[in-house]
Amino acid sequence: MPTPLTRRTFLRGAGVAMALPFLDAMRPVGGAGAKAELPRRMVAIETNMGILPQFFFPEKSGRDYELTPYLERLGAFRNDFTVFSGTSHPGVTGAHSAEKCFLTGTPHPERGGFRNWVSLDQYAAELLGNRTRYPSLVLAMSSEGGQTLSFTRSGAPISAERSPKRLFQRLFVQGKPEEVAANVEALKQGRSMLDFVGDQSRRLNRSLGKADQQRLDQYFTAVRDLEQRLESSESWEYKPKPKVNARAPEDIDDARAFVQKTKLTFDVIKLALETDSSRIVSLFIDTTVIHNITHHGNRPEVLTELQGHEERQFDVLNGFLTALRDTKEEGQSLLDRTMVLYGTCMGSANSHSNVNLPALLAGGGFKHGQHLAFDQQNNYPLTNLFVSMLQRLGIETDEFSTGKGTFRGLEMSS
Repeated sequence: MPTPLTRRTFLRGAGVAMALPFLDAMRPVGGAGAKAELPRRMVAIETNMGILPQFFFPEKSGRDYELTPYLERLGAFRNDFTVFSGTSHPGVTGAHSAEKCFLTGTPHPERGGFRNWVSLDQYAAELLGNRTRYPSLVLAMSSEGGQTLSFTRSGAPISAERSPKRLFQRLFVQGKPEEVAANVEALKQGRSMLDFVGDQSRRLNRSLGKADQQRLDQYFTAVRDLEQRLESSESWEYKPKPKVNARAPEDIDDARAFVQKTKLTFDVIKLALETDSSRIVSLFIDTTVIHNITHHGNRPEVLTELQGHEERQFDVLNGFLTALRDTKEEGQSLLDRTMVLYGTCMGSANSHSNVNLPALLAGGGFKHGQHLAFDQQNNYPLTNLFVSMLQRLGIETDEFSTGKGTFRGLEMSS
């Protein structure tokens, strides 16, 4: 029986590579009725002010654990997520400084001269991002600029989109022909400026000392990252954007309404995944507005107030998972095809601890329905989870950041 062609097969010749349309020969072995391989996706979410551990972590490990108050909000998905305890990023310390390392796992962000590593989403986007209009969506539910989960290979932060309305327009509102032409010209000008700066800097590099040469090398890497993004954006400008039966959301300016703002962002993310506009999403959820009550000192009335805020966050997450489950793609749910990582950079905001991080993974084609518990004193690397997630996306790697293997106890379903 002949081996089926991959959907990424190209015809090559005379310096040209032409992508093929989907052919019967690309179907899996089993005949014309067999299902083609469907895309896999990833959404990585961090909330930056911790999650009350006593309402999140189950007491019992394995599959027969009892749902905690927060996990009860996700009760309909008990068999669709795995909850972790006793995990953290090795060497990632510095209290709030750790929020920038949730997807990178880079140790010691509080130290002077800190340089971040590439984030999980951008590592995946480098290898898979050319299959969609947007290699990745870098988002933040934040009232302030500069907060992001995503970093380039050179450690440079990637600016996050903070407006659900602008995100919707970017994804689904088709510009007029003259606007498209102007966007393409702006992209070309941007790339030509980068080429010019690169040539000038390379000439300068020959006259510099070793330390300065290393700094310039980091700069060149960032330039190349941006060049690749510009080239990809230009090729997609002429392609029609997908149409959806939804209106652009109206932005909410009140920082205290972070739960409602998160819901708006989730709604647009679901549309982006459903239309295959992007398969890689990062979302930074800023809850600084409740920072003062995260230092609760175990006062009952403050704990009750904080628990209410966090329960509503899990209600919104439940709504997002529900929307993914109810959206079908070639007979499967979008949740089955999408890994949703949800967690925080602090195990306890009250004590500014960066160990025993509350985290869970939903969907994406894993054997879920369990609590994987590890040593509370000698934590298991959460970065190993990132290796498993990359492999689930089809990326062949055995390590990422400080993760040197796949996540113990987490198996793929197929």
